Amino acid sequence: MMRTMKTRRLPAYLVVLAASLAFAAPAAAAPADADDVQRGLERLVAAKGGPPGAIATMYRDGRMTVLRAGRADVRRPGAPKPTDHMRIASVAKAFSGAVALNLVRDGRLGLDDTIGQRLGGMPAAWGAVTVRQMLNHTSGLPDYTRSEGFAKQAEKNPRGFVSPRKIIGWVRGDPLEFAPGRRYEYSNTDNIVIGLIVEAITGRPYGEALEEIVFAPAGLRRTSFPVKPALPRPFIHGYVHSDAKGAGEEPVDVSTFLSPSGAWASGAIVSTPRDLNAFIRSYLGLKFFSSAQQQEQMQFVPGGESSPPGPGGNAAGLALFRYRTKCGVVYGHTGNFPGYVQWAAATADGTRAVTTSLNIPAPAGKLLTQLRRVQETAVCALLAK
Repeated sequence: MMRTMKTRRLPAYLVVLAASLAFAAPAAAAPADADDVQRGLERLVAAKGGPPGAIATMYRDGRMTVLRAGRADVRRPGAPKPTDHMRIASVAKAFSGAVALNLVRDGRLGLDDTIGQRLGGMPAAWGAVTVRQMLNHTSGLPDYTRSEGFAKQAEKNPRGFVSPRKIIGWVRGDPLEFAPGRRYEYSNTDNIVIGLIVEAITGRPYGEALEEIVFAPAGLRRTSFPVKPALPRPFIHGYVHSDAKGAGEEPVDVSTFLSPSGAWASGAIVSTPRDLNAFIRSYLGLKFFSSAQQQEQMQFVPGGESSPPGPGGNAAGLALFRYRTKCGVVYGHTGNFPGYVQWAAATADGTRAVTTSLNIPAPAGKLLTQLRRVQETAVCALLAK
């Protein structure tokens, strides 16, 4: 079996990176308008263990509604702004999906191409894993964020640069978790390999492929792919509570504690709430690939939850999740990084979109239920006629 991360050696705020979260919470019944979303954000900020700040964006009928609560920085007044930078965490996996599906559209990559066909130097046991299986997390690749190597890096040199090949090295000797395609299991390693395949095909650094295929076409002028811990200003500060239960008096600022290189194609992108909303609209609106690829993308694995789960019933597609709520269906991705929990989703045609951003890592228990309730209320407001 794969080695598990020895979390007892680390501060509580590093434990959130140990594994993808998978919690279930019931759907909520709440009136569907922006005032209810605003109140929901305020309750999240006021809750025990809640975020210092929260922001939601809702785009429909050519207009962006921005709702804010709390503080972007606990040291000074001011709620998060739609142009503030932030780490988007695993929503970056949708960006890598956009690049991969763009290459599929252009005939440079096949969804059923294997690691063995496309990428040298990988473990032999990974050879038969396909691009499709990595994009919908049915690959069986061991998740590097649960490895001993990842734990040691986070403990001894959290701000140090980590190459994607070093990341692979942390799990190179581990067996597959299951036979490829047999079941769904979220693995951050999937997108590291996708990023390396993109580099092998294009002959360029992954960041340049992101800029050419995604950032520039979607007009994402405040979105970047850093490998160093610094964040562009202004930025939403990311926090964790000192005892991981919210009982500590002062949250710990971890905005630049960890090098994003350790997340790379799995979660290193920095963006803003406004840019993130524009991205998810472009993603569903076929800015990066055609309807043929979207049809493949929307073949969903039942029960495949994003990490953390989004509102309603979750199912996994190719670098995309379906969220069935009481008010309708949206498609997108969540994300979790020390100090940030993200969600971005849009309608199937990309004409309406919603994002939520909190400056804490993904919560658990009642607070996660509360967050998912706010997200579902936002979907209801978004889809209301």
